[in-house]
Amino acid sequence: MRSTFSVYFFIKKDKQKANGNYPIFARITVDSVASRFNTKTDVPPTAWNATAERAIGRSAEIIQVNRLLDEIRASLHTIYHDMQRRDNYVTAEKVKNEFLGHTESHDTILNLFQKHNEDVKQLVGISKSPATFQKYEVTRRHLSEFIYRKYNVSDISIKEITPMFINDFELYLRTACKCGANTTAKFMQFFKRIILIARNNGMLVGDPFANYKIRLERVDRGYLTEEELKIITKKKLASERLVQVRDLFIFSSFCGLAYSDMAALTQDNIRTSFDGNLWIITKRKKTNTNVNVPLLDIPKMILKKYEGKLPNGKILPVISNQKLNAYLKEIADVCGIKKNLTFHLARHTFSTTVTLAKGVPIETVSKMLGHTNIETTQIYARITNSKIGNDMEGLSEKFAGIEKIYKEVDM
Repeated sequence: MRSTFSVYFFIKKDKQKANGNYPIFARITVDSVASRFNTKTDVPPTAWNATAERAIGRSAEIIQVNRLLDEIRASLHTIYHDMQRRDNYVTAEKVKNEFLGHTESHDTILNLFQKHNEDVKQLVGISKSPATFQKYEVTRRHLSEFIYRKYNVSDISIKEITPMFINDFELYLRTACKCGANTTAKFMQFFKRIILIARNNGMLVGDPFANYKIRLERVDRGYLTEEELKIITKKKLASERLVQVRDLFIFSSFCGLAYSDMAALTQDNIRTSFDGNLWIITKRKKTNTNVNVPLLDIPKMILKKYEGKLPNGKILPVISNQKLNAYLKEIADVCGIKKNLTFHLARHTFSTTVTLAKGVPIETVSKMLGHTNIETTQIYARITNSKIGNDMEGLSEKFAGIEKIYKEVDM
């Protein structure tokens, strides 16, 4: 973002002083927009050369005036170039203000992003998850790399965030970073949050995201069918670690807990509820929403299996999510399941095979999953063909009267 810059000195004849001298003004021009100020020095009318922009003569006073003008010109050029490297957003007014000591605060996008992320980090474990903090950090890193590649500077002013900047950043994520559509959309959501903070704090006028639409593509997140669940459940596995991993997967398939929520479960979260049955009563780490799930017989059996056998008050043999997913791929191989078996697939299986396909209303499923918006549940959920067949079965009999009328008309 290079710009044109010039400094011009002139005398103000309409501001003649009591001693007959004219004050010398400086005019700064950046990209054809000018700003001027009084240099606080003056010269006699006959001692000024407008073409040379200098005082004429050899007296000590004239030499001092010209020396001051040279120093002012040099200082303004230094400020301009420093500002270009620092802010990449330069105006004549900003150069003048910095020279006169009226410097405005240098609100830059990466500095604001960094402060926001530091605030999020302090909230981890309170109202934010480590995953959320990490996503903001990755977004900031991508933005930093984009700014350096695009503008060859380390940071830019928040005022330079324009609709074109936003489009260019999205293009960078899709091309240079090779991010998918939904990953890019998530990064843009995090970036938009920073812009909203800037607007709310008066750092930015207008909304560069006003005409930008963040669109998430619907994707088939996958789930296991009832038959595939049976295959995994009855398969003889070669090692105890695979058996434990299977138990964790089956447990989540029948209660819908995400990995972080299952890993945090303690005996305090397993309570007898109003109906006399055992429930999981906890909060989602990701959203801090309440999660209340009645325990079906299968998760009850799994909890019973490990009761009193695990250290540190654990009620399930939880290992790291990374190892869990690696071992699940082994289980998929030995079971002949071609789907990408990850632990999160258990949550999808709960929403589809275990609940919706068995007639549980989507509102109830959404509540058990801890979703704050039912549209999120609709992304996880899909109506299986068997569910459609069961729901439509016998529907024709309810329209027997109309069918009879049609037959009579058609004959």
